[in-house]
Order: sequence, then C-alpha cells, then structure tokens
Amino acid sequence: MGKKRYSQEIASRMKKNYPSPRTELEYENEMQLFIAVLLSSQTTDTKVNEVTGSLFSKYESWADIAEADEEELEKDLYGVNFHKTKARRVKKCAQLIEDRFGGEVPDNMEDLTSLPGIARKSANVILQELWDIAEGIVVDTHVSRVSKRLGLVDTDNAKKIERKLMDLIPKSYWRNFSGAMVLHGRYICVARKPKCSECFLNDICPSSRV
Repeated sequence: MGKKRYSQEIASRMKKNYPSPRTELEYENEMQLFIAVLLSSQTTDTKVNEVTGSLFSKYESWADIAEADEEELEKDLYGVNFHKTKARRVKKCAQLIEDRFGGEVPDNMEDLTSLPGIARKSANVILQELWDIAEGIVVDTHVSRVSKRLGLVDTDNAKKIERKLMDLIPKSYWRNFSGAMVLHGRYICVARKPKCSECFLNDICPSSRV
C-alpha cells in the first residue's frame, strides 16, 4: 500500500470511529472557547475546565477582561501552568479583540496568530471548533505521538509534522482528522501503554503490539 493510500485509509477509519470529534474544553460562546484554548497550552483540558468554570461567571465579556486588574486575573487563573503569563496574554487579547476586531474573535489564521499566545495549533483549534474551517491540521503531543507510531512522520517538529500530514491527508479529512487523532491519542494510543488490542488500526499500524 502506497504512503498516500495508507494515510487515506487511516483518515477514513478515524472518521468512521470518531464521526464528530470535538474539543473537551467546556465553553458556551466564542470568547470562552478562545480563552480556554489559550489557557490549554501546556495544561490539561481537565485543569482548564476547573479554572474556567468560575472565570467565565466572573468575566462575561471582552470588556470585563480588558478592564480587569491583572493581579486579580492572575489569581483567577491560578491552577493553569504559567498563569501569570497567561493572565497578561488574556488581558492583552481582550483589548486587541475589542479595539481591532470589534469584539469578535477573528475567523482567519492570519488575524488569530497576530494575537499574543495564539500560535498556529491554537488557531487551528479555534477555526475548526467555531466555524468548521480547516486551514491545517492540529498537532499537539497526542497527534505527534500517534503520527509517529503510525509511520506517517519521523520528526518531533510540530510544523514539519503538520506540513507532512497536510500533504498526505486529503483536505476533506482535515477537520475530522485533527479532532479524531487527539482523542485517539488521549484514550487509545496513550503514551506509556498503548491499547493496541482496542485499536481499529492495529492491523495496519507498524507499531502494533497485537
């Protein structure tokens, strides 16, 4: 089986087994999703959800955050990694979104990545979750690990992994593939003891222990 055909087979099975993958970050509107994604860098979704429950009750608009006392905001974000840096970034993003984008979360990669704390991976998540726009493929630690085990990539560099996956996977699969790979890496192809016997790819995966 050629590499592209193999990659498409993986993407097809991912879509069949994870037909509608969504982030596990909890949110009710665009602002909340944006903030949750920003906070999720180097922090688990579970921990972010613990913090944002009270955060979103306290700050209901971009204006609320833009005008917040930064030291108080730091305390509100305590529990997520690098909470002081993230407090500064959240406040700055709120100000920029209010001033530059009329209080609306940008719906394109260029504008999103112009905001502090929003790199390409985070922008991909926001675009896909809010508008089903797939300008690329989300590459987090789970996607990186699963892609290497499947033999799709041979690097740890996130940018190179995304470029390779975008070349191998048909664009029509990008939206699904991103979310599916995250969930698969989180619950099946886990870091220490992958659950190969439960994996629907074990018959074609070169790293299968079955």
